[in-house]
Amino acid sequence: MIRLTIAFFVGLLTAVSAAPPNIVFIMADDMGWGDAGVYGQKRIHTPEIDRMAREGLRFMQVYSGHPVCAPSRNVLMTGQHTGHTTIRGNFGVTGGVRGLGGGRNRIPLRAEDVTVAEVLEGAGYVTGITGKWGLGEPGTPGTPNKQGFDEWFGYLNQRRAHTYYPTFLWFNEAKFDLTGNARGEMSQYTHDLFTGFALNFIRRHAGERFFLYVAYTIPHRAFRVPQLGEYADKPWEPEQKAYAAMITRMDADIGRILELLDELGLSERTIVFFTSDNGAADRYDGLFDSAGPFREEKGSVYEGGIRVPMIVRWPGHVPQGETDGETVWYFADFLPTAAELAGIEAPGNIDGVSVVRALLGEPLEMEGRYLYWESHSRGFHQAARRGRWKAVRHGLNAPIELYDLSRDPGEKHDVAAQHTEIVAGFAEYFRSCRTDSEYFPVRR
Repeated sequence: MIRLTIAFFVGLLTAVSAAPPNIVFIMADDMGWGDAGVYGQKRIHTPEIDRMAREGLRFMQVYSGHPVCAPSRNVLMTGQHTGHTTIRGNFGVTGGVRGLGGGRNRIPLRAEDVTVAEVLEGAGYVTGITGKWGLGEPGTPGTPNKQGFDEWFGYLNQRRAHTYYPTFLWFNEAKFDLTGNARGEMSQYTHDLFTGFALNFIRRHAGERFFLYVAYTIPHRAFRVPQLGEYADKPWEPEQKAYAAMITRMDADIGRILELLDELGLSERTIVFFTSDNGAADRYDGLFDSAGPFREEKGSVYEGGIRVPMIVRWPGHVPQGETDGETVWYFADFLPTAAELAGIEAPGNIDGVSVVRALLGEPLEMEGRYLYWESHSRGFHQAARRGRWKAVRHGLNAPIELYDLSRDPGEKHDVAAQHTEIVAGFAEYFRSCRTDSEYFPVRR
């Protein structure tokens, strides 16, 4: 990783303080750690994401907030890990709103939850979001406009986001009819509409300070895309062709966003993040190897479910073409990082820490820090990372597995028996790091 001089680093911090940047956060849906060229992908072409890495900084050890959709997005928005968040799974057992998905309860954000949009809005930012929200149904306090976003266009319900040709989306607090998709027609592909909103938002607010959250639904299934393009004649299964074509389509639109920032002279005033909401939904082993070298996939607290790509571009500030293989951080760190970039204090009740120093290319010592995840899908699962060590357990009183990720990133060798004192430290952390939730109870 690049090492900058102290004088240059101080100069960069002064620049951040004097002129807070625009912030654009682009997130794919179910894209694996290994699905971009700069993370080793050979068959799916991602020239614009690769370009973003050449013009910015690629992180190798970044994690989502959770191995599935809604709770991961809750972590991103609030800076709290899933031992403290309101939403700890896609469905709760009580309360919330009954909707699609067998009548199970979708838990919304509460009015008292503080999001990164509210924090940045308080610092004078215009805030916008497009794509997939998943943190509040209509009429609840969890909708984007009630959580700090000035402008919103997309899906509220993550299950509805599984189709790319719906008959309506939400525009702020009202339904926005997609007449081109009425009566079974399919002429309005929602991903393209989200890109259009993002480009329009940037143009309209080019003279202001803005935060734009682009929560793409690609490449989540169902696998539909207007054209298969270069993948049409590949000797693959239909869904594999569509998966690749969806990622390449998204890649091109990321390029359009970067090009617009260049065109408007905003690139040096805008920090852009790119990531995925969780690990790959399908490993595609032997073809795309979407989970890279990691164990399992979406839904799992092993590395394949939570390790995600992360590229950050900010010309003149973030090192160009460098790779950070050392700094370990996750979605909970985005809110305090955005607050520091904006020159304001983050809320006090968060679990994340600012990683601005790492973004600027400086070493950030966090060896003793714990990162935490819990999942309530098919039982109760916990995971934590501290330095090179990763602990996992399946059940509140189950044995703790221990992995040395510096030697075993695939989590193949449980070394708990050889490191009882480290296991004891994780056991104490698991006991104290979370609070109980009425929506996501744990059997004791």
